[in-house]
Amino acid sequence: MKRDRTSPAPVVPSRTNPGRTLRQRFRAGGVLIGGILTEYARPSLVKLYLHAGFDFLYIEYEHGCFDMPVLADTVLCARDNGLSVIAKTPTLDRAEVAKLLESGIVGIQLPRTESRSDVETLRSYLKFPPNGSRAIAPGYGSSEYLQPPDWSAWMQEQNEETCLVVHIETRQGYEHAEEIISTPGVDMVYVGPGDFSIELGHPGEYDHPDVAGPMLEILNLCKKYGIPFGTTASGPASAKKLVKRGAQFFEAVDELTLIAEGGRRFVEEYRKFCS
Repeated sequence: MKRDRTSPAPVVPSRTNPGRTLRQRFRAGGVLIGGILTEYARPSLVKLYLHAGFDFLYIEYEHGCFDMPVLADTVLCARDNGLSVIAKTPTLDRAEVAKLLESGIVGIQLPRTESRSDVETLRSYLKFPPNGSRAIAPGYGSSEYLQPPDWSAWMQEQNEETCLVVHIETRQGYEHAEEIISTPGVDMVYVGPGDFSIELGHPGEYDHPDVAGPMLEILNLCKKYGIPFGTTASGPASAKKLVKRGAQFFEAVDELTLIAEGGRRFVEEYRKFCS
């Protein structure tokens, strides 16, 4: 059926640059707070996180179970609302990374990063030639579902959009921290305090000196090389200390924790006058 020539042309949304926006905010010296999705990927949850004031969305795709089409819808909603999305890749695998990128995710975080080789492999999957070996796939979420008229320009744009996030959480990663952080192409460094505390002999004790000390060593290496450092703090008091030391982002809290804590507080308030 032909479109009526007198009707207005369809509006094409302007293309966004969430990866470059993320970098700009770090360069401006901001501290970014990320809301985590661990199980419930829904556009409505993106809206709630936006209303709460989170700066970016972090998807726990190593441990969480997600339906990929629903996850892609959630990422699209985040992009349309100006939220950059970072996600763990469950494995250092080209196909896994490609699916996350084409959904519109701009930051890929590699759990158990332990060597320069790990970083170089991920960088190859993230970047188009000549910077890497990413396969071309325009027309998905990464290009706002538009076909780029100039592939060379779009490939360069995507190389600037994608962010490589290393995830140090093992003793080997800690011992190789400077080698990892100094590898060209690293955009962000996250220390996973859960496994890190286990590896260093104090499970769950994020603020124990034997855990916090090595974490600060990694933070200082990030400052040396000009790379944003982030983690998940044990609470606001610990986060405040880390910010004073130079931390720039937090993968802060997930939807399951928010539901559990919010529900518990609500019921406790009612129990005060119902018991």
